[in-house]
Amino acid sequence: MYRKDACSPGSFTSEFNMDIATEKDTGMYQNIVVGFDGSGYSKSALMEVSNRIKRHGGNIALVHAVFFDEEEFGTIPEQLEKRMDFGRKLCSQAKEDLLSALGISLESIICEGDPPDTIIEVAQEKKADLIAIGTHGRRGLKKLLMGSVTSGVIANAPCDVLVVKKSCSECDGSYKSILVPFDGSESGKKALLQACRMARIDGSSVKVLYVIPRYEEMIGFLMTSSMKSSLMKEAEKITAAAGDLALANGVSVRTLIADGDIGSKIAETADSEKNDLIVMGSYGWSGVNKAIIGGNTERVIMYANCPILVVR
Repeated sequence: MYRKDACSPGSFTSEFNMDIATEKDTGMYQNIVVGFDGSGYSKSALMEVSNRIKRHGGNIALVHAVFFDEEEFGTIPEQLEKRMDFGRKLCSQAKEDLLSALGISLESIICEGDPPDTIIEVAQEKKADLIAIGTHGRRGLKKLLMGSVTSGVIANAPCDVLVVKKSCSECDGSYKSILVPFDGSESGKKALLQACRMARIDGSSVKVLYVIPRYEEMIGFLMTSSMKSSLMKEAEKITAAAGDLALANGVSVRTLIADGDIGSKIAETADSEKNDLIVMGSYGWSGVNKAIIGGNTERVIMYANCPILVVR
């Protein structure tokens, strides 16, 4: 939990008070919280959403959380204020850079607290519709090294989460080709609808991917030819439903079917299809339990080279 009395809000003025429709109608995010620690990854997340805000309007709150272990630093309490001051300087410089580069002013909040908890609680208080965070997502590393902040925010966020994994120079906030992993679940449908909204605005192409799960690896039985045929028919049914849903929302999509490890296959497809955004639901995949879904999301974040939008 973060301490409200330890928060240091910066000034906020919006220079882009555009008269536009709500996020529900347009696919735009109007109240965005960006987790910021001064790293290149967090700068990329800030630049990605700032470019989008400049074109479409909205507000950004920059959040810097200072974790202070009282047991470790109890004998030198002045370290807390030093860390808070360092955070203020980081955010102040980021605000100056953004104002100079894009002409955008934003709010900054510096708080004591565990970073994922702080980001989530600020998002709740701000009624944010998007949290943006940067992560290294290094290939082959285990969950703890994916980034505890990233995994903690995605697991508990009250809104959609955008995970950015590229350099600032590539962050222009526009998406030409969107990949939507889809399994027919309500969560998957929400992700597809959000992708359609964004596609209508950006003129993006949308590809829908269904990955046939390797149930034999999960449960331990041999896959027969009849089972494979049945799974393929189910996959075709699900992708056809996705195409109908997208078309009903004004977007024509291309559907893809793959077989293999779900998380890895999503990332591989995004690379091969040159997608610049993956939009996926937070739960789903044909009744497979949440723990496995968490692993799939984790693998996508670890292996994908483009940003990932996780839709709640």
